[in-house]
Amino acid sequence: MVPTNGLPLLLREGLEVALVPPRLKGPRSLWVDSCSERGGGALVSFGGIQTLGDASQIVGKTVLVRKRDLPDDFELHDSRSVVGREVVDMRLGPIGTVVDVMRGPAQDVWVVDGARGETLIPVVDAIVRSWEEGGPLVVDLPRGLAEEGSEACD
Repeated sequence: MVPTNGLPLLLREGLEVALVPPRLKGPRSLWVDSCSERGGGALVSFGGIQTLGDASQIVGKTVLVRKRDLPDDFELHDSRSVVGREVVDMRLGPIGTVVDVMRGPAQDVWVVDGARGETLIPVVDAIVRSWEEGGPLVVDLPRGLAEEGSEACD
């Protein structure tokens, strides 16, 4: 199983998932028995899938989870909800706008373009402080990560 759109793997043991497109007959949802990451994907075992015949019925299906089962910081990893948002540092003020999200093995990195130039911001709890819907992404950048001083000269 491979996550889509560069999102992190969200499956965990005991999670109920829906299969899309659903089967005409038979179960339309399954429970994750076990899940372990393997390279760029995951090895997932679902309850009720016991044979190769059972497994062949779900090949090519998309697995969906309920919104309430998503982690609290899911929005921070979804480039569609982050790109175009303003970033404000608690010390420096406005930094710029997120123009891209780079996926890394340890964490995502926001590419922010603004008057200070390009700033790469790791998406980690120690830096990202708040992300209210419709508001700016508030960060607490370590000294030296963004250009200090006044805004860029004209």
